[in-house]
Amino acid sequence: MKRVEIPEVIICVDCGQKAHRMTHEPEFGFRCGDWVAYRCSGCGDRWDMEVADNDQGADGQGG
Repeated sequence: MKRVEIPEVIICVDCGQKAHRMTHEPEFGFRCGDWVAYRCSGCGDRWDMEVADNDQGADGQGG
């Protein structure tokens, strides 16, 4: 399984403020299927996101 780069900061879809990653990077990096948590600095919402392969199309198939 290949490593996936995960941003430290994303934009909260509820309020538009910065949401900072709370999950520490694993020793061997993030991989597809891992879960990453973010906390919004504006509204305080928590976002839990599953790491996905960016190479997959909308149908979930690669290439």
